[in-house]
Amino acid sequence: MKVLVTGATGFIGRELAQKLAGRGHSLVVLTRDARMAGVRLPVRAEIHRWNPERGTFDPAALEGVDAVVHLAGENVAEGRWTARRKRAIARSRVEGTRLLVAAMQKLARPPRAFIVASAVGYYGDGGDTIFEESSPPGSDFLARVSAENEEAASVAEALGVRTVAMRIGVVLGPEGGALRFLLPLFKMGLGGPAGSGRQWMSWIHLKDLAALFVHAIEDDGLRGAMNAVSPAPVTHRDFSRALARAVRRPAFLPAPACALKWFLGERSELLLASQRVAANRALESGFRFSHADLAAALGDLARAEGHEWSLEQWVPVPPARAFEFCADAGNLEALAPPYINFRILRVSTDGLADGTTLDYRLSLHGIPFRWQSEIYDWQPGLRFSDRQSRGPYTFWRHRHEFDAKDGGTVIRDHAHYKIPLGVPGDFLLHSFIRADLEKIFLHRREKIAQLLGGEG
Repeated sequence: MKVLVTGATGFIGRELAQKLAGRGHSLVVLTRDARMAGVRLPVRAEIHRWNPERGTFDPAALEGVDAVVHLAGENVAEGRWTARRKRAIARSRVEGTRLLVAAMQKLARPPRAFIVASAVGYYGDGGDTIFEESSPPGSDFLARVSAENEEAASVAEALGVRTVAMRIGVVLGPEGGALRFLLPLFKMGLGGPAGSGRQWMSWIHLKDLAALFVHAIEDDGLRGAMNAVSPAPVTHRDFSRALARAVRRPAFLPAPACALKWFLGERSELLLASQRVAANRALESGFRFSHADLAAALGDLARAEGHEWSLEQWVPVPPARAFEFCADAGNLEALAPPYINFRILRVSTDGLADGTTLDYRLSLHGIPFRWQSEIYDWQPGLRFSDRQSRGPYTFWRHRHEFDAKDGGTVIRDHAHYKIPLGVPGDFLLHSFIRADLEKIFLHRREKIAQLLGGEG
């Protein structure tokens, strides 16, 4: 199937893109920053620019598309909920949905399915009440936005487009979501429940959420609302205890409700509202959760070391030529952006091979670095890897793969790295380091396209 995804470069979107590619689906992406999307997406995609608030969107992006997944929207967890911020949150969701539906109305063959991201915030604060898909919406800000977004999406049903509203709970995964802030705090022994801790929290593992989206795309019998949550909701107190056990730290620092309300304002409802949501519809449709146990899910995520990052690029040359180009030490300086002042100081062998070491220097933000890499897993025409022997990271491993496809080669890069200074360094520095890496790899991607052709 050909699947169009908005928000594909985000926390949920990247995981979904990988899942779709793994299932053999082709991907079309709508994004505000088409240039940067190529290095933020873990897989190849047809990329189009859009701006839903301004109504700028090329409807041709929908031609031949079998399903649309609408994930894009402002992050409700970031920024104080001023009146202006709340308008931006509402517009980013509802206007994007309306724009997509309006574009579908103009198509001779609209998509077969429209899957729109909603939230369990639809139900409002319910205490111990168990919410099912048939439960009525709440009356607070998030409930109103979710209900309005779902209503806008339902217009697609009149076009014969099967529509599913995925009411997403608290998403647990690496590189984003709730654990982006909670995991470092708990690792430093600063964690604890929010408010009384008695409020219910409906959660879902990122991998299960991506799989559930794919399930909704592929199952022609699904339509209407679906709760995208684990079958086992927990209280905030139990969640805090489970996370503390996963990181082997105490959790005795609760955040009083009054302090959260003072510090976060209305946004504190994200932590204090009680939403006990059932996953009955997902289970009845035959979906099976791989991460339904909270302790196991948190243990898996807490054990993860460092950060991972993947991207792909197609070039119109055979794998042997692409491999030869990327494995030529002489090309490294040409692929590096000028502002990092990258210079090779020494290569231990005449050509790269298993065990070759490379010494080089570079600078970022005026800070000079010396780096030594060692080449390993050398398989000409297929792949090779490099790992940091000495340098600024706690560890760095970078795998390069070359696969024949569409008369050319897909170059795959996968980096696994860990930032120095432990948990505080990771918490404070990772977003800046990731931004630097994206800029460096964007230059590299565009330079490869300039020299070899293909996607830039």
